[in-house]
Amino acid sequence: MEELLEWMDYIEDIRQEKKVRHKLKDIIVIVLFATLSNVDDWVEMEFFAHYHEEYLKKYIELKNGIPSHDTLCRVFGMLSPEVLQQLYQKWQELLNKDEGKALRKLICIDGKTMRSNKRKEGKPNHILTAWSREDGFSLGQKAVDEKSNEITAIPELLEKIRIKGQVVTIDAMGTQKEIAEKIRKKKGDYVLALKENQKTLYEDVRLFFCDEQEKEQLKKRGTYCKTIEKAHGQTEIREYYQTERIGWLSQKKEWEGLKSIGMEEKTIQREGKEKKEYRYYISSLKEDEELFSRAVRGHWSVESMHWHLDVTFKEDANTTLDKQAAENLNIIRKWCISILKMVEIFRPNLSMKKKRFVISMNPEEFLEQVLSF
Repeated sequence: MEELLEWMDYIEDIRQEKKVRHKLKDIIVIVLFATLSNVDDWVEMEFFAHYHEEYLKKYIELKNGIPSHDTLCRVFGMLSPEVLQQLYQKWQELLNKDEGKALRKLICIDGKTMRSNKRKEGKPNHILTAWSREDGFSLGQKAVDEKSNEITAIPELLEKIRIKGQVVTIDAMGTQKEIAEKIRKKKGDYVLALKENQKTLYEDVRLFFCDEQEKEQLKKRGTYCKTIEKAHGQTEIREYYQTERIGWLSQKKEWEGLKSIGMEEKTIQREGKEKKEYRYYISSLKEDEELFSRAVRGHWSVESMHWHLDVTFKEDANTTLDKQAAENLNIIRKWCISILKMVEIFRPNLSMKKKRFVISMNPEEFLEQVLSF
């Protein structure tokens, strides 16, 4: 934390120097610490800072006392999201500077709408995030007006992050030729979901995997794996098939780097009844059923992060109308998810929601445990 605080001193502050009463570093630390401590709105953040002022002075100066909630919100509305994202990334670099890099990581790209961030007829922020599944960390994000704009925003987001040697997963909306080309140009691999927005390709792949003889051949060749999980009164069986034998695929040459197609067959058994679900994919990966199945299953991590934003951090209930301030709060919440995911406090296996509650009972004690991790 000390290294990170030193780095904060070099963040460019665009405010007029003569009018600045509260350092940018002070405001970022207040918002970060308060959010970890189960605080969700600007007024509560001001109260938190007043009540824990002496503790905060261990980390920040607070030369002119505690900033008001209006000041906290206003400054977050002026702070560039790119600068705050860089600070978040610096924290991750400091954390992982001694880690090895043997494992191919999954970069899961998906969007989430901030439903309370709208004025009258205006549209709320829709935040597109590149989430590192193994690190539990946001590599970058881009705000757009609505979900349909993801198609043009994904290449811009990919341009800002490093994907060389990693595997990018995107849902069906992002399954576009230009996006596949962008990933390959940046020396990454892709696993892209197929739905009827790519109708001909989807039908060709679906019909291939409808052939039971083809599926049996893939099992014999070893490009198949299966998992069985029991939870919540039901059994879930997942079977993954992948093949490079796609010379027959008429659209193969249209997709940069396309080497294989795959399917996830999910069987849900509950109370004597059975339901099947099928998902289809195109990929630049060679046959590697373990990596393919990890990519398909791993995409849920970005959806899990979105769930935490809503349930653990009540993002959809937050009525911050300033779009830049709202986007910066979104970055802070993702930062907190990354921190809380790593730490154990009070007792083992607490949910993130319970961890925030525990910290709120005694921030001086539990924040120290969190920050010294």
